[in-house]
Amino acid sequence: MMKKITPNDLGATMYVPATHPELTRIACGEKYPELLSMVICLEDAVLDRDIPQALNNLRDTLLALKSPRHFNDGPLVFIRPRSTAMAARLVADKTFLLHAADGLVLPKFRLSSLDTWLSITAGTHLLWMPTLEDAEVYDVTKMQQMAEALKAKAADRVLALRIGGNDLMSVLGLRRSKEYTLYEGPLGYVIKMLVSVFGAQGFALTSPVCELIEPDDILRRELKQDVLHGLVGKTAIHPSQIPVIHHALRVAPRDYQEALRILNADSAVYKSDGAMCEPATHVNWAHRIIQQGKRYGYVETSHGGQDLGAAAQTG
Repeated sequence: MMKKITPNDLGATMYVPATHPELTRIACGEKYPELLSMVICLEDAVLDRDIPQALNNLRDTLLALKSPRHFNDGPLVFIRPRSTAMAARLVADKTFLLHAADGLVLPKFRLSSLDTWLSITAGTHLLWMPTLEDAEVYDVTKMQQMAEALKAKAADRVLALRIGGNDLMSVLGLRRSKEYTLYEGPLGYVIKMLVSVFGAQGFALTSPVCELIEPDDILRRELKQDVLHGLVGKTAIHPSQIPVIHHALRVAPRDYQEALRILNADSAVYKSDGAMCEPATHVNWAHRIIQQGKRYGYVETSHGGQDLGAAAQTG
């Protein structure tokens, strides 16, 4: 079965420098079999002097990947070029076998660069994951204009938009706290605004990285907020974060059963599980829950309602 990629397929997306010595093993699914998606980074994670090495490593990795690829061939592979100029070079240089990749992460994406990216990727299969990570992101009017333009010109290209948490904090001269989630600081407003603006145009968004690797209690708390806000995946910076992120994306059995009732309802409004249910307004949520359950599985609960998976990991 060939890939038909949806935002729910991203899961934990690990950023890997293009200079990484085991880049090919990671991209082929050998190093981290549980990894669902990765970004080969040629931007912030690579020094200027190392660009030639990074490009050679990328070229070798793409050559090693099978094409056409299937879901069981390893993680989805996206490339994060340093600039539009580098992206144009990668597309033009046929020694980079981009048919083995799934798309590009567009760094520091702005509305003013939209037409340039359209020109670069014209005639390719490459999906986009634009990254929202500069001062313009704080301007709701500019974000509304961007969302409308993307819907009009590139709706079929955009798989999801990535929220660049660290860069957005840097704009304010801040660094994330080691005691609080991103939602408890100024980025809480930004995430809510972006979900509202881009979600209303039908776009999915992914959650910023949690740079706190140990302990993982902040990550777990943040993931609960990610799910509450409808974010479809999360950037990972360490392989230990992968199972934690995927665990958080599992669907509760009660939500799955509710989704089935909504999709098969023959009443306009009814009471279900102690709440009013109106299928006409809940059908999009129901479809999403079904897709998410198929991808990540379901929470196993004890008779008391405790998440057995979480208990096993934290106990």
